[in-house]
Parts: sequence; structure tokens; C-alpha cells
Amino acid sequence: MSTLPAAITAIEIDGKGGGPEALRLAERPMPRPAAGEVLIAVEAAGVNRPDVLQRKGEYPPPPGASDIPGLEVAGRIAALGAGAARFKLGDAVCALLAGGGYASYCVAPEAQCLPVPSNFSMVEAAALPETFFTVWHNLFERGRLVAGEGVLIHGGSSGIGTTALQLARAKGARPIFATAGSRDKCQACEALGATRAIDYKTEDFVKIVKDETGGRGVDVVLDMVGGDYIQRNFSALAPDGRLVFIAFLGGATASVNFVPIMLKRLTVTGSTLRARSIKDKGAIAAALVREVWPLLDAGKVKPAIDRVFPLAEVADAHRLMESSAHIGKIVLTV
Repeated sequence: MSTLPAAITAIEIDGKGGGPEALRLAERPMPRPAAGEVLIAVEAAGVNRPDVLQRKGEYPPPPGASDIPGLEVAGRIAALGAGAARFKLGDAVCALLAGGGYASYCVAPEAQCLPVPSNFSMVEAAALPETFFTVWHNLFERGRLVAGEGVLIHGGSSGIGTTALQLARAKGARPIFATAGSRDKCQACEALGATRAIDYKTEDFVKIVKDETGGRGVDVVLDMVGGDYIQRNFSALAPDGRLVFIAFLGGATASVNFVPIMLKRLTVTGSTLRARSIKDKGAIAAALVREVWPLLDAGKVKPAIDRVFPLAEVADAHRLMESSAHIGKIVLTV
């Protein structure tokens, strides 16, 4: 650690948070990796909606996590904590974090680090961890999506959605439906793997799913909306279908008739990632290396990146995220 600077550049949230202007550049002491952790010299960091919620004071970091926002990074190993032996100094990695990514250096549990895929830039690699961990665990482990099954992905043009579409296509799901809020976004979804994209502002996703599947519905729905989508998701699901929640952008409460769950033998599940144990996240990372990284190394799947901002322009990156005008991921370069 003696050759490393004493301080790092990081983004702090001013006071109790608020709008994008609450984000400010600051200096912090160099973090030190604990046992089982690595220190990463960050070259790029992904921007995610939970970062926006944290900035607003609505999603505090879990106990023990850094108060610096940022849930995913890519960079090179700069130091190893006791017992960390999977990577060497200088190795290119991307990592899932509980916080601390908007900085020039961060620490990460070694179990949550993954090698940068072949021919990927650091910007592309930084766009992987949060969405790929989330999609793999929820769509394929909790949702049990397999080849030949139909799936409906809400928010298809988001970072999560563009990842889910590509992985569903690569794993042989059919048909693949996605909802998005404009014709341009629908076209982007279809380019990434949707067999039919649905403009939720002008079209009824339940009717289209039913019409296109001969009245059967889909086997899995991945939902980040909630609210009045909940009952409609039940209608769009086939018998023995699975509804997986990963967020509630349209509201976490709703008046719902649960009878379809019994009549169609539906499963309703969901998860959050940030507060999960290192052991849990390490198990997802191992599954990604086994099941998904070969697709990335072969160039069959790549993150869709909308815009790249320098770290000092993080407020503009957050404004773009909140506008929902983006298609795919937003990334910061450090």
C-alpha cells in the first residue's frame, strides 16, 4: 500500500441529500482492504437507479457499507487483503459493491469480483455487475426461466431490461416480450432480443401477450413497476407461471385479487441485492462465471451503453437517469 496515494477522489452526497446538485467531488482517505477483500483502482463505474434513491435519502447503504454511492466498478487490482488469492495485482476486474464505486479507488469482497471479459473495455465491464447479478438471480434462479419458455420483461429499455432481453434470447427463451415507453425504445428492445416490444403508453401488454400466445400467456414476468401492473401481470401469466419483482417504480402497494394465483398455480417472488450476504453474492458471481461469462467472452452478449460521463459530471448522469430518456446503461469514467 506504500506506493498508493494517501487520498482518493470520491463523490459525496451533501447533507441529507436531494437533487443531483447534492453530489459533490471530495477527497477521502485511501480505503484499505480487509481480509477477503481487494482494493481496486477504479477506471469506470456504473450508474444505477438505487444510486439516485440513495442521493435522495430514500435508500441508505447497509450497515458497514461505504456512504459513497456506486454499486459497480471496473478497474485493476491495486492491493490484496489477507487471504485474497483469486486475483493478482494489476488484474482487470469488475465488481459488485454495496457502496463506494463513485471514487478513484474502492474496496470489494474478492468473491464479488469477476474478470473483465475478453475484448471488453473498462466502460463496458463497469456496466455488467449490478444488472447481470440482478437479472441472472431473478430471471433464471428465482424465475427459473428455461429455453422454450415465454417471458415478459417490463422496462425493457433500462439497464436491467436490455440485459434481461439479451440473456433471455441467448438462453433460448421464446417468445420474448418487453414493455417500453416510446417507439424508439421498442425498436431498441427488438434489436436486443424482444420478439415483440409493447409501447405501454399506447398498447395493452396483457392483450398483446394473450393474442400472441394463443391465450396462454408467458411463463415468467420480470417486473420493476408494481402498482397497477401487479394484477395485470397475473393475467399475462400462463398456468404455473412465475412473477418476479425487482423494484416498485409504480408503487409497492396495490389492491389485488389473489384468486388467479390459486387458479393458475402462480409463484410470486422477488429480491433485492444490496443487503444480501457476501456468500450469497459470491454464489451468484460463480454462476455468472459458469453460465454467462462464456457468452460475454464470445461476444454474443454485450451491455447496451447509452452515455458515458466523467466523474466530475455525475450530476448530469443522474439527471439523465431520472429523465428515463436513456436506453441501456449510464457509466462514469474515473
